[in-house]
Amino acid sequence: MVDRENERPRARNRQPRDFLGEALIKRGVITEEQLREALANQGFRKNERGLLGKILIDMGYCTEADIAGILATQAGVELISLEEMSPDPAAMSTVTPEDARRYNALPIAFREDRLVVAMKHPNDILALDDLRILTGFDIEPVVVVDNELEASIRRYSHETVGVEQAEEEELDTSGDIDPMEEASERPAVQLANMILSQAVSSKASDVHIEMHEAYLRIRFRIDGVLHDIMNPPRRMHASLVSRIKVMSGMDIAERRVPQDGRMTLRIEGSIIDVRVASLPATFGERLTLRLLDRSERLITLEELGVVPSVLKKYRESVDLPYGFILVTGPTGSGKSTTLYASLATVDRAEKNVITVEDPVERRMEEISQIQINPRAGLTFASGLRSILRCDPDIIMVGEIRDAETARIAIESALTGHLVFATLHTNDASGAVSRLTEMNVEPYLTASSLACVLAQRLARVLCPHCKEEHYLDRAHAEKIPGFPLEADEEKIRIYRPKPGGCLRCASTGYSGRIGIYELLPITEEIQRMTLDRRSAGEIRRKAIEEGMITLREDGLAKVREGMTSLEEVMRVVL
Repeated sequence: MVDRENERPRARNRQPRDFLGEALIKRGVITEEQLREALANQGFRKNERGLLGKILIDMGYCTEADIAGILATQAGVELISLEEMSPDPAAMSTVTPEDARRYNALPIAFREDRLVVAMKHPNDILALDDLRILTGFDIEPVVVVDNELEASIRRYSHETVGVEQAEEEELDTSGDIDPMEEASERPAVQLANMILSQAVSSKASDVHIEMHEAYLRIRFRIDGVLHDIMNPPRRMHASLVSRIKVMSGMDIAERRVPQDGRMTLRIEGSIIDVRVASLPATFGERLTLRLLDRSERLITLEELGVVPSVLKKYRESVDLPYGFILVTGPTGSGKSTTLYASLATVDRAEKNVITVEDPVERRMEEISQIQINPRAGLTFASGLRSILRCDPDIIMVGEIRDAETARIAIESALTGHLVFATLHTNDASGAVSRLTEMNVEPYLTASSLACVLAQRLARVLCPHCKEEHYLDRAHAEKIPGFPLEADEEKIRIYRPKPGGCLRCASTGYSGRIGIYELLPITEEIQRMTLDRRSAGEIRRKAIEEGMITLREDGLAKVREGMTSLEEVMRVVL
């Protein structure tokens, strides 16, 4: 702690100033005898300056908070605890970590058009003027306890390290990547770097930058759910959008039409692919960033959360020499992850595996992956036709969007290829009728389709803070499909703790797990497909044959304590 009693008063709204010792005595924090003892102790350190406050703390006569309170009163500024108030990341990004250390100051919030800065020396007019020039904001200084300020500056320095744009030809380099050495200190550059760095550390899949009438909002999609992260001042919107558009190779002068861009970043040793989409909106452009970490390992089928009996049947279909395997579900339900996990199980050394995707979300070794390009005439249908001329054994179609693609995929399966594809339907039985609606003849579907896997993603309860909860039998019986034992009156399940904990970022959840419904194409299902039976009839027959529905699989995971009842109700219709 620095002794500030010899500093010149500089704050405009300060109160009449006492020496530090006198102020502490007036507040009843220390006695005159304790002050004399501390001053005597200070006399033994004549070659050192500014130690009275530290000596009083070391002797146990006062705390850092006591001295910070005196300083705040004398300077006429507010005293804030950073343990009770989390600094706003957008505010912190207005200065570099180097400047924060140089001035012993850290921006922590915005108040209207002013920047609230926690400072070690709130009376330092030169530092205040420098910060105003550096950030472009009027500065409102506040006082915090020294150790809180130092810890926050150290944490901020750590969080902002390691954002650097990478070139494609550099991506094969190994080892840790040096942090960005960018000389610019513009707030937009700092804010963009902080957003990207925090998104990666939070394992966010998407970043939304949205302009509203009264505020600018930054949101992250974490485990499938959007969370408000920060609210920078509206005036930072244009420069932030321009910065990201420059990084992603977009036209910064064009704000009237949607644009798409991409960039590859190196963040703390990880290679991150970022797809950027801009959209003109009423109050200004909004940006959506999709993040994909190339360094993440491929998840295996066993880790997806499939019930062992269902996984066994699915693997039997994957091991077939030919056939059509469909994975269905809404956007963001993990279909691509399941297909990649399925491809990882095949012998890629002896098989010729080719995929056509939009976009290529994950790069796999020993597999040829094609990115569609409609502007150049490369669509799913034309790409699939070209693949068939390249002697493939296994084909993956990223998404069936039209009748032509569906027909080519099914005919490929009939001619001796194993074809994986995704389709947007609510459940497994709906995929069969959807193909018929797309003008695919039922006899082709019945002959080629091996199985349909429907899926959802549910958030996993944080193992560190989840709470026990009990359902009575009457309530449980009202939930269709809830698994009950014969004599069970009280059912123990788990739910997220309100407010969560530090390990789950106060959400109560950590990670996601799949909920699955597998429809094997049995002889009876084939016959019903040929007869053009409805999805409901096919579903009822499949349940009779032992199909575990999405709801049943989800409720079983609730009973196991993996997720909450509310979460399953949210993701399963």
